[in-house]
Amino acid sequence: MPRQLGELEDAVMTRVWQWNRPVTVREVLEDLQKERSIAYTTVMTVMDNLHQKGWVRREVEGRAYRYTAVSTRAAYSAALMNEAWSTSDNPAAALVAFFGMMSAEQREALEDAMRVVQRADPAAEPPAGPAEGAESPEGPGR
Repeated sequence: MPRQLGELEDAVMTRVWQWNRPVTVREVLEDLQKERSIAYTTVMTVMDNLHQKGWVRREVEGRAYRYTAVSTRAAYSAALMNEAWSTSDNPAAALVAFFGMMSAEQREALEDAMRVVQRADPAAEPPAGPAEGAESPEGPGR
């Protein structure tokens, strides 16, 4: 399970994910400098650390490296959510609390995601309702 990225690691990875192509330290540096004062060696160290941790792969191009994300931001976010949920002493309560924090738009996205998962795995389908003609919990014929 991945640990959460630090603030500067996240700023670097955000660019790598958004650009979705091999990037150089110089490109990331120039974009980061629009928001903050930062040294080339700092960005180079962060990108090397991200490589050592397995977040990016790199290939030599001339005298520089080009870095590419190993996975997507969505996969990173999902892994963090899964880790947080699985370490809870009461996973069901954690889910209820999490769902309670969601906006209507987020709940709609969750419902869409569940439909995608259910289509991909027919075994994940919820059980069918009562058979036709069977009594429902509300009484006969309901």
